[in-house]
Amino acid sequence: MAYALGVPLYANTAPLYQFLEPDGWRLCYGVPAELNRMVLSGEVGLSLVSSYFYLEHQEELGLLPDFSVAVLGRVYSVNLFLKGKPADLKRIALTTESATSVELLKLLLGEQGVFPQYEAKEGGLELLKEYDGVLLIGDKAIQAYASLLDHLPETPHALPTRFGEVEVVDLSMLWFERTRLPFVFAVWAYRRGNPPPLKLVQALRKARRQGLSRLGEVAEAEAKRLGIHPVLMEHYLWNFRYHLEEPDRLGLKAFADALGLPFAPTYYPA
Repeated sequence: MAYALGVPLYANTAPLYQFLEPDGWRLCYGVPAELNRMVLSGEVGLSLVSSYFYLEHQEELGLLPDFSVAVLGRVYSVNLFLKGKPADLKRIALTTESATSVELLKLLLGEQGVFPQYEAKEGGLELLKEYDGVLLIGDKAIQAYASLLDHLPETPHALPTRFGEVEVVDLSMLWFERTRLPFVFAVWAYRRGNPPPLKLVQALRKARRQGLSRLGEVAEAEAKRLGIHPVLMEHYLWNFRYHLEEPDRLGLKAFADALGLPFAPTYYPA
């Protein structure tokens, strides 16, 4: 059977694998919560996993040293949509797709002395009829944000965060304001006893180079898939950091420190 590579079917990961050429491996799609479980069980050999999951399972997982899905500042797809003020939050509906965004939200609100009731719930912005806030991630979050925009500003850097009574709180931006560091949302991980073939790692590096050099093509395809404006999609994608550089590693360590977890990664040797 072909080697299984786990990837979340999110627009923000498309630049990493859209141009990956099949050569003895296959893509296995899932949301982060599913892929986390699958890499630990061995159902996939290498996968993008959420950073919180990785930090919890460092003793069992190895890490590709030069790959990440990280952002310095606004990410646009890890959003708390709310009515009223954050200090008044009483009930928040949580995404079931990833634990990282949930832990980040609890950390950031807790530091402000806000401790609402959290409930895992499927759905989108319609949940604001029942809850004070809704945490969405990935494609659902960027689609929800796009649905609130009535037009695109001349410069995407002027994108609004308030739409009538609805405010959009970008968790990555809150993290930046707190730490002045990037936030790492995902990393490539594998079980320590079963590292991926070097040929696959090299192919991933090549696919990433192509994805970033042809970002306009990636953005156009993902915008069409999600039904949002390609300019918004391109702006969204060019914000990401995909290389796990030193600032990203510092951001990941800061997240571990804030959670009271160690940070002692075992990196892929090649």
